[in-house]
Amino acid sequence: DFDAARRRVVELAAARSYREAMHSFAAMGTMDLWYTRLDVDEMLRRWGREAAAEDARNFRRARRKAESKDSLRALSKLTRVVDGRPQFVSEPPLVVRLDELFGPEEAARFTGQVGTLVRSYTSTLSTDRRRLVERFRFTDIARKVVGVGSVGTRAWVVLMLGRDDDDPLLLQFKEAQPSVLEPYLGSSGYGHHGRRVVEGQRLMQAASDVLLGWQRTAGFDGLSRDFYVRQLWDRKGSAVIELMSPRAMRLYAAACGWTLARAHARSGDAVAIAAYLGSGTTFDRMMADFAEAYADQNEHDHRSLRFDRGRWCGWIGLGGHPHARIASS
Repeated sequence: DFDAARRRVVELAAARSYREAMHSFAAMGTMDLWYTRLDVDEMLRRWGREAAAEDARNFRRARRKAESKDSLRALSKLTRVVDGRPQFVSEPPLVVRLDELFGPEEAARFTGQVGTLVRSYTSTLSTDRRRLVERFRFTDIARKVVGVGSVGTRAWVVLMLGRDDDDPLLLQFKEAQPSVLEPYLGSSGYGHHGRRVVEGQRLMQAASDVLLGWQRTAGFDGLSRDFYVRQLWDRKGSAVIELMSPRAMRLYAAACGWTLARAHARSGDAVAIAAYLGSGTTFDRMMADFAEAYADQNEHDHRSLRFDRGRWCGWIGLGGHPHARIASS
């Protein structure tokens, strides 16, 4: 609910930070650019003094929450002990066990194949990380609904245990489909869409998940699909933008602009991009205009998708498994 003037300040901050960061990256040596990163402490040093006290407290609170999001916490949140061993708790539509999705016989058959799938995934890891995963044994698997960006794709969570039940590793298998750019730019240089995602993350992110890998398998319908694999929770966190003041949003936008510029400088030609951006504010203003137009389009699309809940649920409920219908809705 920011007014137009406050939105403009945020939009310009993101674009300006991107442009200025790209110019600084263009002047760096190749190795210096590769090792440059923006961690939490550096963010506080750069922008913390400009933040209001409440915003700084919210930031530190989010940091503590991210640091606590590990496999042990995921184990306590998503599982319970049944017959002496932990297993996923079914909470449809968010988490659904295999026997509820496909019946006990089909679930048992698929579960017996998971060990092979995990071994296929570990073959994409470096030797030291493969040895790490091999210290864990497969325990359970379930379907888990993930974020908005993954709607319509398949996602599974796999529970692995190490020396005992208090030594968990939770992996997430997420379906990787063809890039939306392929119709315009041609096929990817990678024959595996999961590998394309992983290689892109490794190239652009300063600190990728150490267990990123990929895997291909045939589904229950017999179709082969690509997946990329990562830890479910490895202390990842996200900003709570709903609580941000206009000032905090501006500082966050600047951090996002810097981070995006670093990713593009690592994966592209920082000198060429900086030269294109120029030293004036034309780029900043054009990006701010685009941001407003894009936000308007999003609101228009959302209004177009709103219609009677009863008719929608009735249409979806024509066939298929009830949990699948709920997830689709």
